[in-house]
Amino acid sequence: MTEPAGGSDEPDLVWATIGELAPRLAAGTLSPVALCEALLARIARLDSRFNAFVTVDADAALAAARRAEAEIAAGYWRGPLHGMPIAVKDLFATRGVRTTAGSRLFETWVPDFDAAVVERLHAAGAVMIGKTGMHELAYGSTSINPYFGAIRNPWNTDCHPGGSSGGSAVALSAGMVPGALGSDTGCSIRQPAAVCGVVGLKPTFGRVSKFGAVPLAWSLDHVGPMTRSVADAALLLQALAGFDPRDPCTVERPVPDYSAALDGGVRGLRLGLVRSYFFDDCHPEIAQAVLRAATVLRDLGATIDDIELPDMAAAQSVGVLSILVEAATVHAEHRRTRPQAISPELHPILEVGAAVPASDYLQAQRLRRQIATAVVGALERLDGIVTPTTPVPATPIEATPAAHATLRYRCTIPFNLTGLPAISVPCGFTTSGLPIGLQIVGRPFDEAGILRIAHAFERATEWHDHRPPICQ
Repeated sequence: MTEPAGGSDEPDLVWATIGELAPRLAAGTLSPVALCEALLARIARLDSRFNAFVTVDADAALAAARRAEAEIAAGYWRGPLHGMPIAVKDLFATRGVRTTAGSRLFETWVPDFDAAVVERLHAAGAVMIGKTGMHELAYGSTSINPYFGAIRNPWNTDCHPGGSSGGSAVALSAGMVPGALGSDTGCSIRQPAAVCGVVGLKPTFGRVSKFGAVPLAWSLDHVGPMTRSVADAALLLQALAGFDPRDPCTVERPVPDYSAALDGGVRGLRLGLVRSYFFDDCHPEIAQAVLRAATVLRDLGATIDDIELPDMAAAQSVGVLSILVEAATVHAEHRRTRPQAISPELHPILEVGAAVPASDYLQAQRLRRQIATAVVGALERLDGIVTPTTPVPATPIEATPAAHATLRYRCTIPFNLTGLPAISVPCGFTTSGLPIGLQIVGRPFDEAGILRIAHAFERATEWHDHRPPICQ
């Protein structure tokens, strides 16, 4: 990692949100270079504890910050991301910067193009400060990586930070960046956001382009923002969302102003609380925290109704099988020609996926359509659904990696299967000091609706203001 040329990690900079920093950058009272230097200094000082970053190029980041500073000074302000340091998960292609996808398969890959979301960040004037670590090939929920080492949770460095976007969640939680990008196939934005105490948004399938992102499972992969506030998630999504002809999954429809409706509150909204399945095998302190969060929303004026959804256990099984088959297909050539570059933990999982009969996969997709239709139908009578984000808190790094694996994505994978938008926001802590997340799910393409609900909850509570003691 190239060391920053000076700088200091000042608390008013490293813990500030995008929404707090942007007006200062626009007015010229804060230099993008000074902000970048402060965060680079903090990364250099702290990241040896957490291993959040795979690549940090301070020289390139500072050059981008200087360009932003000159543009803003000349009266060319592109918007709230102009001059803003953003971390990018290391499965998004970055021109001239190594992109590993957490794997030996890509350890020497230096793309000659940018992923669509990286292009959009550049267009918004953002400063890419580094590439964050992840679970190997995004296939896992702990970010314990066999090649780049385990990423550690700032709330307890003996615990994992979730996965697969663990590095992005840690960079935010430890005050090393104000915003980051993640990807989510079964849980990989929301679950690490929950266990690291930050905000993670999985948009509707087709809202954000996946072009230039190393795939895991084509039909379940999503790309989205990770931040320390709901308002910041809205700002980042604004830059990322939109049709892209290079990604046939994206949908050509208008992108609303996500910040405009944030302050609408929840009075008069009807929310569904799903107790069955989502609270089964749930850590009691997580269950209590989510039920208290539902009470907060009720006190703010929302109607909270207990509801039932179709067979979510079947949805989980269909999601797991779909990822197995699609991941094995994505990496079929790698399995054939470079099996030694796939870890002993992941290789047999891909082999299992390759052995699934086509008839089983096709039957699973038929069931998937039925489940999605039923869930979307239930949401026609609701403004959102609330559940735990994950039924277990962060678990120890040294435990068996497969321990609690199905529990970690139990509450999230149904909404990858259905493609619905879902956000995780902090809603409490266990008695051992580990963060807890509340998941809010919305109608198709109603990211604005779940952002509004999440923002109302965030404003009424203080969970998002807590900082890991080790990072003070």
